[in-house]
Amino acid sequence: MAGPHGDINRGAGMKKLLNTLYVTSEDSWLHKDGQNVVVKIDGGERGRAPAHLLGQIVCFGHVGMSPRLMSFCAEGGISIAFLNPYGRFLARVEGPQSGNVLLRRAQHRHTADEPTALPVAQAIVAAKVANQRGVIRRSLRDHGSGMADADRSRLDETARRLSDNARLALSSPDMDVLRGLEGDAANAYFSAFSNLIRNGDPEFAFSGRSRRPPRDGVNAILSFLYVLLAQDCRAAAETHGLDPQMGFLHRDRPGRMSLALDLMEEFRAPVADRLCLSLINRRQIQTSGFRREETGGVFLTDDARTIVLKAWQERKRVPLRHAFFDESVPLGLMPLLQAQLLARYLRGDLDGYPAYFWR
Repeated sequence: MAGPHGDINRGAGMKKLLNTLYVTSEDSWLHKDGQNVVVKIDGGERGRAPAHLLGQIVCFGHVGMSPRLMSFCAEGGISIAFLNPYGRFLARVEGPQSGNVLLRRAQHRHTADEPTALPVAQAIVAAKVANQRGVIRRSLRDHGSGMADADRSRLDETARRLSDNARLALSSPDMDVLRGLEGDAANAYFSAFSNLIRNGDPEFAFSGRSRRPPRDGVNAILSFLYVLLAQDCRAAAETHGLDPQMGFLHRDRPGRMSLALDLMEEFRAPVADRLCLSLINRRQIQTSGFRREETGGVFLTDDARTIVLKAWQERKRVPLRHAFFDESVPLGLMPLLQAQLLARYLRGDLDGYPAYFWR
């Protein structure tokens, strides 16, 4: 079991970021004891968390839960997400939605037609690509002197290409062109991603993104981190009364949380990708942290997932300056702030959606 991350505050004027309880141990059983959530394995208590500190519970694999606890969480505004052992979303349990109906109507109007959806989608893609460039520039700054000339040259060229794509995204004439720019940037970024990996272990050889299933250790870590980020972005959207399924950039599809996927685009590179590189380059994840299946898929072991979750929780505590608010806030609050800004834009309080550009 991975416990909830520590309390994160932005000061007296900022709502506390509620904790997430991650349950990764197979055959865990969760139940309510007073005002606490208790986790048991084989009949023995393995941990407990005060309910008033929790915002959501995320369960991986074969995790059971008492109906009494489910009801308690639904009434208390604690959402419960069930994922399979590989991080694939299965189900979500939550209480009545409290979103403002007028805000959701505005969201529907803006997402229903391309002319109104495009400006938000442009800002999201421009920020995503610029943040990918930021990961490369940060690596060049910190480790460029020790790189081979060919690696440094390739990263410089990729950074320039990403700069061009980010600029073009803001003036793209339609959604198809915008998605094409995003795809081209992703190909360039992940083609150069291996140059950011300083761990020479063959397990971390990387030749591009692979999903469903991930085909190597790097993709296994990335996919797991993206699952965690998506859950945080969905919670952020719902916190501010937005419908997580009505997106601007991602097309509507049954069961897809398109708005949550939109929000997470801005944070993939500075949050998930950088953490993945840190775990690999600092050798926090070893070759023994992966298991291969007959299908060719590569997945994290339970022990490795615990390491990733701990690093994820620590990463979310890192303070960064938010340009729009001009304040230093914990990284874990950023999706909440972006969801708040999007809601303000939809209400007409802002002229445009100020996407998150990592500095």
